Order: sequence, then C-alpha cells, then structure tokens
Amino acid sequence: MKVLISADMEGTCGVVSWVHVTPPEGANGEPSNPVEYGRARQRMTSEVNAAIEGALAAGADEVIVNDSHDGMRNLIPEELHPACRFISGNDKLLGMMQGVDLNDIGAVFYTGYHARAGTPAAPLAHTWTGFLNDVRFDGVSTGEYGINAAVAGYFGVPVTFVCGDAKAVAQTQEMLGKQVVGVVVKEGLSTFAALHLHPAKAQELIREGAKQAVLNAKDAKPYTLRPGALIELEYDHQARADQAALMPGAERTGWRTIGFRPQDGLEFNRMFRAAMKLASIRMSP
Repeated sequence: MKVLISADMEGTCGVVSWVHVTPPEGANGEPSNPVEYGRARQRMTSEVNAAIEGALAAGADEVIVNDSHDGMRNLIPEELHPACRFISGNDKLLGMMQGVDLNDIGAVFYTGYHARAGTPAAPLAHTWTGFLNDVRFDGVSTGEYGINAAVAGYFGVPVTFVCGDAKAVAQTQEMLGKQVVGVVVKEGLSTFAALHLHPAKAQELIREGAKQAVLNAKDAKPYTLRPGALIELEYDHQARADQAALMPGAERTGWRTIGFRPQDGLEFNRMFRAAMKLASIRMSP
C-alpha cells in the first residue's frame, strides 16, 4: 500500500502569520519575509518527514508527497526523507490531491492543515483562498479537508490522518469520522495567535499518529460525494458570483453564492476549480 501526503503549511507548528507562509515573491500582495518563510518551510518539511517515517514504520510500501500550499513549491527537496517521491508545482489537475490517482494509493494523509473559512480561534483559517467565504455540500459547510476528501473518494481512497491546529483536526474528524487519526500541534488563541507544542514534540506525535493511520487504512471508508449533491460556493463579493455563475452548470443561489450539482468527486473538482478561476477577477475597474 502506498500513502499520499497532501502537505499544506498554515497548520504547521509555529505558524501564525501570513508572513510565515508567503513565499518571497509575496503572492497575492501579502507581505513577505524570506527569513520567517524559510523557517516555516523547514518546519513544514520536518513534519512531512515525521509522517513519512511513521507510515514506513507501519509497513507502507511507498510515500508520495504532494506539496499543496500556495505555489506548491515550499518543501525543501534535499531535506525530504530519501524514501519518498514528491510532487511540486501548481496548476495540477487534481490540485492538493495530485497523486491520488496513482496505482495502489491506499490512504491520504493531511499535514499542516488549517480550519475552514470563518472559524474563530483557528490560525489563518480560510478555504482555498481569501475571497471564498464558505463551501457547502448539501448545506453542510466544509473546508479544504472536505474538498480534498471528495476528490480522493472518487478514486476510492480514504483519508486516515490529519495534523494541524485543534479546530482543523476537529473539523476533519467531524466530517470524515474517527478513522482519521488527528494530531494537534497547536491550539488557536485567535486568527493570528496560538499555543504551540515544541516542534520536536509535534514531530514525535505526528510520527506515532502516522503509524496508526496506516493500520487504520484497511478498515477506513472513502468519503463519497452524493451524485447530484448541491455544492454551494459563497464569495466575499457579488461581482465574484457574477463571474462564477457563467460556468456551464452553475446557478445563482444567493447574492454572493453560486451552486452546481456534480455527479461525482472528479466532476466536482473540475467545476470547483473552474468556478474559482472565474471568480478570481480584479475587483476594481
């Protein structure tokens, strides 16, 4: 059995600021500090390595790591565990789930994950991007943990591990069940503050949790999106909904909200990404 790790960054131990997770080019106009970012990507890489070590110790045949944050080139290749293969670069067809379609992937791990948009006391909580206020599956709010689980489920692969802040872990387990081993590396105090474990302790717990997550995989069930489920995307401005509603199959379900009804997780992925591209318009004339 192979394991796919989807490695995000905001949920990493020690991370509480956009400065920590913004690459030097300062994507999306966010402030950038190469020193702060460099330290955070080091901790991100170390947490991924801990998950790799735990998976291999429990008998995984191989671990594939998909860099899933921002431009998706944050992991430090030379410092990754030598037994893994890794995916980097953006505009991947399956995004944060790239690699889940490979043969023999038996489990997905989430590392460095954060809570969904609008969550209080959750460091850097958001969903996908800053202008998306909510994603709902048949009226149930979800975040990146649910978006990605729906894609993995299309390929018959369950999510069995998550590490990140306390709210991210709780939200993932609430949606996907206790088959998901959760490791809390920090407890949010606000959007920009947290009480952290020491990074070495966080990595130790991740290593142990990843071992159990491989063992859980044999009995875990993939998350399957209901065919024709109503997916709603609520944006921060009506102009974004105006543009996203141009997508074939979309309907306007609110002032700032569009909806669509995919038949499976793969169609959902395609429609979601298309709607988000359309909504990423310049907000000034």
